[in-house]
Amino acid sequence: MQHAYGSTGAEGRSARILVVDDDPTVAEVVAGYLDRAGHVVDRADDGPSALTRLAAHRPDLVVLDLMLPGMDGLEVCRRMRAAGPVPVIMLTARGDEEDRILGLEVGADDYVTKPFSPRELVLRVESVLRRSRSATPGHRLAAAGLTIDPTGRRAVKHGVELALTLREYDLLCFLLRNPGRAFSREDLMREVWGWDFGDLSTVTVHVRRLRGKIEDDPARPRLIRTVWGVGYRFEPDEEAG
Repeated sequence: MQHAYGSTGAEGRSARILVVDDDPTVAEVVAGYLDRAGHVVDRADDGPSALTRLAAHRPDLVVLDLMLPGMDGLEVCRRMRAAGPVPVIMLTARGDEEDRILGLEVGADDYVTKPFSPRELVLRVESVLRRSRSATPGHRLAAAGLTIDPTGRRAVKHGVELALTLREYDLLCFLLRNPGRAFSREDLMREVWGWDFGDLSTVTVHVRRLRGKIEDDPARPRLIRTVWGVGYRFEPDEEAG
């Protein structure tokens, strides 16, 4: 069924979305657009309430304001990620780059800058949901001590499962499927995030976070190499894993 503001969630299914914002006007507008897009929306106006709702009924995705009273959005995101995987889109004010990077560092999958278009937010939500719900096609991947199970969306290093966010997992899958090829940040934004435009620092932060989880020495990466003047290249050096 088609709605005025998009399809009924990713793959035509309704999603349960938790909107966390202390501004009732913003929360009402966001909830209204998501509702018209076919989603079931729950709301919270502070961090503790959001964590309580998360524990009671785990949502498919969280839209989380960075500037919350008391417990800020960064701490809420940290605690949500510690409780288990859940996609998070963070709302940041004034487009402050430091705030955006901090949000990505604590595990947000995407962000939207205030003031924002509610239609853009719906598109971002459905893009993240689509990736979180769909198993990556293809066979099991293995290189440098890393193993990817596309069906279960699991990544393992030397037998230990990695705690990856949605975007970190997608980035790792893409790099493993394209060993030895150099990709610019623009290439990765398009192929992994599905966007032809965006803040390229998003890619930089995710590469740094992924290195921290798969490299033996993240300060001297041997798997995800920096190609100066170009971008990044995955080198499946078996001894490095």
